[in-house]
Amino acid sequence: MFKKPVVAAALILTLMSGGIRDSPAQDSSPSKSAPEVEKIVNAYRLDFSVNEFEDGKKINTRQYSMNLNAGDSNEIKIGTRVPVESKQGEFTYLDVGTSIWCRLEERSNGLPISVRAEISNFAMPDQQGQQARPVLRQLSIKASTVAQLGKPMVVGSVDDPNSKRMFQLEVTVTKLK
Repeated sequence: MFKKPVVAAALILTLMSGGIRDSPAQDSSPSKSAPEVEKIVNAYRLDFSVNEFEDGKKINTRQYSMNLNAGDSNEIKIGTRVPVESKQGEFTYLDVGTSIWCRLEERSNGLPISVRAEISNFAMPDQQGQQARPVLRQLSIKASTVAQLGKPMVVGSVDDPNSKRMFQLEVTVTKLK
């Protein structure tokens, strides 16, 4: 008889003092000490222009665009794989065309971007001199800078050593909604 009132009293005291608590391993409620913050990812469109100048006058422009999330990188490639005979009956392949790789970050002072652009093509017959085989022309620009939204900026430029031509790589960054 004496045991039942003691057990009942102990149970009442336990319930009044906050009840029986689960161990942390069994707690299914979210942690209150460090709330999870969902990182917002912004998307951007990058418009690239490859401008070709001769004697200071723009004679050609090629346009390329890519969509890119902040913190990611992306690449555009267009061209042809050309077989080149390295030894009798042995071929290797060269990529001829345009390749643009870009990485974009977000910072309080702007949008840091890193760009690699490689453009190659075959020289025109009047540009290859006495060569009997096709001549491959290449330009490469690797650059890092801080872009501003909506403002076109020249990432890099190169002079063609065999002519009076100059090539410019320009980028404009637009935030997507």
